[in-house]
Amino acid sequence: MRFQGIVYRAHNPQWVWDPRSGEGARRHGGRFNRRKQLALYMSLSPLTAIREAQPLGRPMQPLVLCAYEADVEPVFDALDAARRAEYAVSDADLACPTWERDMRDGKTPLSHALADRLIAAGFAGMRVQSFAREAGPEDMNLVLWRWGTQRPTRLALIDDEERLLGKP
Repeated sequence: MRFQGIVYRAHNPQWVWDPRSGEGARRHGGRFNRRKQLALYMSLSPLTAIREAQPLGRPMQPLVLCAYEADVEPVFDALDAARRAEYAVSDADLACPTWERDMRDGKTPLSHALADRLIAAGFAGMRVQSFAREAGPEDMNLVLWRWGTQRPTRLALIDDEERLLGKP
C-alpha cells in the first residue's frame, strides 16, 4: 500500500538536531528493528506519539513533538487480514511483548524476524497498531525502515518557521 498523510513523532530532546535520523532506534533497537538498523517510529496522532515515547511506569519526561508529511510506498499494512495471511504475520509477531528481554538475552524477537522478512520483501515500512501502554484500537503507528526526501519514500519534517536548529 501507499501511505500518504501526516504522522507525528515525540522525540527525546537529544535528537531534535536531526529529527529524521533514526539514530536512537539504530543505537538501541526497537520492537521492529534490530540494533544497528535505522528505523523511525511515528504515529498517526499526536497523543499516540506521546504514549509511544513514554516508557512503562515512568513519569512524563521532556519531549519534542514533530509532525511530518509522509508519502511512502510500499508499506505493509498489518491491519489488512489478507496481507497478513499472505506474509504469514501472526498477532504474536506484532505484539511480541518479550522483544526487549529477547534482545537482552541475545535471542531474535518474533517482531525482529517479521521486520527482517518484510524488509527482504522490499517494504519501506509498516502500518501497525500501537502497543504502547493505554493504547486503544484507534492508536496506529507507521514504522519506517527506509525514508528520504523524494518519492517513493518521502518523509518531510513540517517546520515552515524553522524552529528546530540544524533542520535537515
